[in-house]
Amino acid sequence: MRQIPKEIEDFFITRLAEGERLLLFATADRALDQTFQDIVLVATTQRLFLFFGEHVKKKMFRGFVNRTKLPDLPPVERELDKYEMQTLPLADVEQLDIINLVGAGLLTVTVRGEQRTICAFTNGRMREVADFVRLLNKFKQKGELTEEDMGEEDRPQACPKCGMLYPDRDREICPRCTKRSTIFRRLLKMVFDYKYMVIAVYVLMLLSTAVGLVVPYLQGTVLFDHVLTKGNPMYGKVLEVVALIALCKVLQVALSIGNGVINVRLSAKVIYDIKTKVFSSMQRLSLSFFMSKQTGSLMTRINSDASDLQYFFVDGITYLFTNGVTIVGITIVMLLLDWQMTLLCYIPVAFLIFYMRGKFSALDRLSWRRWKRYSSLNSMISDTVKGSRVIKAFGREKSEIRRFGRVNERYFDVATDFNRRLSTIFPINSLIINFGSVIIWAFGGARVISEVIPFGTLMTFVNYIYMLYGPIQGMSNMINWWTNCMTSAQRIFEIMDAPSEVKEVENPTRVDRVQGKIELQDVSFGYEPNKYVLKNINVTVEANTMVGIVGHSGAGKSTLVNLISRLYDVNEGHILIDGVDVKKMAFEDLRRNVGIVSQEVYVFMGTVAENIAYAKPGCGREEVIRAAKIANAHDFIEKLPDGYDTMIGTGGQDLSGGERQRLSIARAILLDPRILILDEATASLDTETERQIQEALETLIVGRTTIAIAHRLSTLRNADFIVVMSEGKVVEQGPHMELLRSKGEYFRQVQKQTEALRVQGVS
Repeated sequence: MRQIPKEIEDFFITRLAEGERLLLFATADRALDQTFQDIVLVATTQRLFLFFGEHVKKKMFRGFVNRTKLPDLPPVERELDKYEMQTLPLADVEQLDIINLVGAGLLTVTVRGEQRTICAFTNGRMREVADFVRLLNKFKQKGELTEEDMGEEDRPQACPKCGMLYPDRDREICPRCTKRSTIFRRLLKMVFDYKYMVIAVYVLMLLSTAVGLVVPYLQGTVLFDHVLTKGNPMYGKVLEVVALIALCKVLQVALSIGNGVINVRLSAKVIYDIKTKVFSSMQRLSLSFFMSKQTGSLMTRINSDASDLQYFFVDGITYLFTNGVTIVGITIVMLLLDWQMTLLCYIPVAFLIFYMRGKFSALDRLSWRRWKRYSSLNSMISDTVKGSRVIKAFGREKSEIRRFGRVNERYFDVATDFNRRLSTIFPINSLIINFGSVIIWAFGGARVISEVIPFGTLMTFVNYIYMLYGPIQGMSNMINWWTNCMTSAQRIFEIMDAPSEVKEVENPTRVDRVQGKIELQDVSFGYEPNKYVLKNINVTVEANTMVGIVGHSGAGKSTLVNLISRLYDVNEGHILIDGVDVKKMAFEDLRRNVGIVSQEVYVFMGTVAENIAYAKPGCGREEVIRAAKIANAHDFIEKLPDGYDTMIGTGGQDLSGGERQRLSIARAILLDPRILILDEATASLDTETERQIQEALETLIVGRTTIAIAHRLSTLRNADFIVVMSEGKVVEQGPHMELLRSKGEYFRQVQKQTEALRVQGVS
């Protein structure tokens, strides 16, 4: 919840009654007449204040960008004494509610049984206003607010510089305004992980550069001005000088080979480490992260972006370092030879810097767009491959080809634009650089004719110019390398820095083996602000009992069991296992004691035995076979070509849906959890197989707590307790026969299913 600004505290310092104190603060940005307006909501322990500021005629939205004139003003610039103020006694306010609209919301208040709308707001303010409403309603119920109720700290949702909404609200990082220098410095710190190999590369490069600086001097000044000039002590020693030049060339090649060998090792090590770090970071993140990302995008970050960063460590940094040393070394030698011609050499460099100004940012933006289109292309390919069965079944091959063509064309357009700019920049760079050699030939030739310098010195100078302009042009051509590396690094750091929504607390409570009692106390949860999937759930599941959860699709049954296993964290309330809040329990202990058989079955690439043993690595073959027999999977496994050693494809395409489900059940049985969650565990099985597995499960659930979700209510007749859900709420709970006698929602659902089975001829 946002902290109350000091300016608002100062405004109320003389306006609060005795015993009254400020409680909550929020801002809205839309008036009821659909115009935009700065609105401030302030709640005290006795009153609700609404301040209506100046109307804003226009508010622009551009992608993620949210630019407004008044609503984004910091509180210090709000003059509340000039705003229109409305006040409601908190004792008269019965309830605050939010009505969700498309892209906006309405805030309503119920006073003496009458509900009325007091203001509106855009989705950018949804979370802030929703927190305000939630906390104020809680204060009305409890009469106080704890630090735990207040929740999150005051964090801006958008970049104050450009107005872009933060992609991750938990991290105040704007992709548009992030400085490339910051990313570059962070990458440099990573270089220290490979410091010994990098130092070896630098030493070899320095030696190679030093040897390379000697060669032009030998070929120019020494050869022409000393060896080929009569009267010089070295006159006629052509073979010796040529042999020395050849030796230098051979030494350069040897140093290059040594450098290449180390670079190969460094390259492989960098790719290995970066991919490992990114993949490890992804495993640390919560399930919600993967639900909001495309598979192709994540694959691109692991593979393509890691390869781009390889160039930074292996080629980019070393190339930058070598070119820098070469430029400095050549410049010093040239200044010693002739400082006037040296200054003339740098005239084209000034023009080059002027020309390249602004090119980096333009290509950086294009590089980012190219990556986004490339990720979309990968995502579509991934979806098409996974959905090939559906595509074939509905005959949508031509439609998918056209859809791929559109996505591919968008990638082609941005890639073409990026490459077109590069193909324009580099020739112009070469043209500017080549003017330098023309200037030196003209000015140096005139000095040779005037006998100011000897011809050999001019030749040495010309050789050094080509050696100088090569690295300078290379540095300008590194724009492509720079944009790719920085863009890839930013995307990789987004993964590595992304916070997990479900975190393990410091010094968690260790529980070796739980008894299995589960308590849900006032549990509310929503995937989005103010859009609750579960509302005020209160359920107690005694240890060693079987509880059935029933309800229509979308009632929140699967969400409820996901919260118990802590795949998500509750927004409000607590979930206790044996009196310990699951948020305080160690992940390892929670996962070991809670097993899930989900309606979404996934079988990994590997053998049948490896898939079953996934829940308990290191278990023996006998344990795997026992679990398979309980799950009624042993018979079909024995009929496979290699039995338990049969390789099955990614996703288990070689198995039927029922067979995959039975492997999933065997996996959970092998874990032997104290709490077993069956989320439509028999949904993919035929009636006969379902009956056999139900018999096996009846033996399995003895001595453990079982939570079963099923649409076929007949499968829950033996449940000790049944929870009936509707629209995210528990509408009934109790034993099977008791619920039937009450003739409520459960009775109606049983009747409907019985009638449906009678129509189908099933008794």
